[in-house]
Amino acid sequence: MHRTIIRTIEPEDLSMLKAAFITRGIIRDKDYFERCLEENKYNERITLLAFYNNKLAGCCQMKCHSEYPKFQEKHVPEISDLVVFSEFRRNGIATTIMDELERIASKHHHYVGLGVGLYKDYSTAMHIYLKRGYLPDNQGITYENKPVEPGTKVTVDDQLLLYFIKDLKEQTFEKNS
Repeated sequence: MHRTIIRTIEPEDLSMLKAAFITRGIIRDKDYFERCLEENKYNERITLLAFYNNKLAGCCQMKCHSEYPKFQEKHVPEISDLVVFSEFRRNGIATTIMDELERIASKHHHYVGLGVGLYKDYSTAMHIYLKRGYLPDNQGITYENKPVEPGTKVTVDDQLLLYFIKDLKEQTFEKNS
């Protein structure tokens, strides 16, 4: 039987995480994981690691204080950087990670949000989020967290996002009915 274990990041995970990303050609800033670990220490971020049959299968973050202005205004935490390594996909790992982050968020928040890139690499993630009940936040697309006005030219990269939001209390109510 295959088993997924989710846990928070620990200092001894840094070299394993870096190696896992590098060997798969997934690029992160040089100090990205150190910043994540530091922000976890101060409850600014929650970084969860997923292990499938005792092998690192992916990770995801939740920023307790989003940089996206609409989420800042409403104190909505933001899930970000969901990564499940290709050889582990289709095993429910993304679902398990998202379930845990939503459970954590629901302890103190009515809503949780996330931003999704607008090119093909994000199509699977967007499908997962829509199936989970995330809806567009009605603010349109953003570039570097600023609204993109009609007629504006932007670069299609990881900064071009559509933000989604999910009502966690409605989900809890439905599960309890």
